[in-house]
Amino acid sequence: MARKRKTDGRARRRALWWRALIAVAACGAAVGGLAAYRYHSGDAASAERPVTMEEASRLALSRLNLFQASPVAVTLTAAEGGGVAVRVEGVVDYRNHRGVGSYRITGSSGAPGSATGQLDHGLVVWDTGGLGLAPAPEGGDGPPWRQAERIPRSGWSPRSYTADPLDAGLQLLIGLGADRPDNPLLLAQSGARLLGHDRVDGRAYDRFAGPRAQGSTPGTGPDDGRSPLTYWVDGDGNLRRVTMRMASLGTPTTLEFLGRESRAKLPEAPWGTG
Repeated sequence: MARKRKTDGRARRRALWWRALIAVAACGAAVGGLAAYRYHSGDAASAERPVTMEEASRLALSRLNLFQASPVAVTLTAAEGGGVAVRVEGVVDYRNHRGVGSYRITGSSGAPGSATGQLDHGLVVWDTGGLGLAPAPEGGDGPPWRQAERIPRSGWSPRSYTADPLDAGLQLLIGLGADRPDNPLLLAQSGARLLGHDRVDGRAYDRFAGPRAQGSTPGTGPDDGRSPLTYWVDGDGNLRRVTMRMASLGTPTTLEFLGRESRAKLPEAPWGTG
């Protein structure tokens, strides 16, 4: 009996982790912010419904698959408002919960008649506690993890996460991998839903709404109480894309997972003591 209680406790903690993901999204997202937003790729409009146990099992497996594929090539795109957008391209090591990438901010400077273009660029590292920014090294080329190796610890400007779209996206991104699958029964009971089917780069994916925000009631409140997070998962439980609807923005923050990047070696300097 004691063993059963211990196992049940672990399962409930795994369910709470999904709720924590939703809380991260809620810091910068409104569940009802984009109720009409959907990805469609030519499939017939099928009725949204609760997930089956097979579908919940694939969704539950997606975090473990990310962990096992580490380091994973990723991209993040986010709208910052006022026509400004940011894009991050890099890798995440889910075994160490660390990421490194290059960022590029585009938009208008705000001056009358100013054209849209690049406003800033550089390197970014992030982990569960926050992020750090650094200018790209002179003559820097090649993948961002190699460029980052040339920057000493003193060259990074660290800060804690805020609620802006970039920070919310990076914080969500670093937390998606896990060293074990989630409990599919608890995912299904917490309101995960099948939204439809898409093809991404020629491969078929099911599109899922994640578990509901804690305390929400199905069919009530903004967006009928649905999670602000949407997941694209294939038939083997591999995660390809996650979107997070953001408050007052016309475009969600989008995370793309592009497969294992076996060449990547994350630098030690940003997290070192020297």
